[in-house]
Amino acid sequence: MELSTILGLVFGLVAVLWGMVLKHAPLSSLNNPAAYVIIFLGTAASVFMAFPMSDIKNIPKLFKLLFIQQKMVQKSELITTFMEWASITRREGLLALESKVDEIEDDFLRNGMRMIIDGNDQEFVRDVLMEDIHATEDRHKAGALIFSQAGMYAPTLGVLGAVVGLIAALADMSDMDVLAHAIAGAFIATLLGIFTGYVMWHPMSNKLKRISKKEIQIRLMMVEGLLSIQSGVSTIAINQKLSVFLTPTERAKLNKEGGASEQKD
Repeated sequence: MELSTILGLVFGLVAVLWGMVLKHAPLSSLNNPAAYVIIFLGTAASVFMAFPMSDIKNIPKLFKLLFIQQKMVQKSELITTFMEWASITRREGLLALESKVDEIEDDFLRNGMRMIIDGNDQEFVRDVLMEDIHATEDRHKAGALIFSQAGMYAPTLGVLGAVVGLIAALADMSDMDVLAHAIAGAFIATLLGIFTGYVMWHPMSNKLKRISKKEIQIRLMMVEGLLSIQSGVSTIAINQKLSVFLTPTERAKLNKEGGASEQKD
């Protein structure tokens, strides 16, 4: 479970509900089915108009990414693995890694390993892997764009909902108490539009971008590691080359663990 997404939604709801209580706004006013229809169905309609069905079909997968934490290989573990493979390659040759291919769970890394073992030219390997990365980036951008566009549409639909509510409220001005209640209810659509746009859709788009960036960085590490192994560089050189993808804290931890391992050996 992606805890930060759950906490964000909970904090957002608490902030609005608690704020309404502190402002003495009746929570019963949230019981406004018309506002929910205008905001949620209207936002869905806008998204359907803006994107092809091939992108819309991916929305359930995108929600899964937001609410279920994805298992990604840790960068430090990836460096350690490449150092191990580099050591095997320098001792026994590149073909010695053939036995490791079936053990690789990541499809991208497995395909790259097969290409270098098959003896493909380095430029060819780099081009194929980078094209794969660019295609992945494009798919990720399309997914994040769906949510960012929903975040743009929802607040405007909130204004539309308020206008519709005001039209209904002003249609009968004979009872001022009923009129006041109707006007208050008209702005519930605006509240929902702003809340969903800026507490849900825009932040969700940002989270998808962050997840994508992390995955792309890991794949770029894989490309550099595979090409380094193909070139026959040393384990130290691979460590130095791939450590640039780590934060200073992660780099220091990796070097500390490596030093402790060497002392133990």
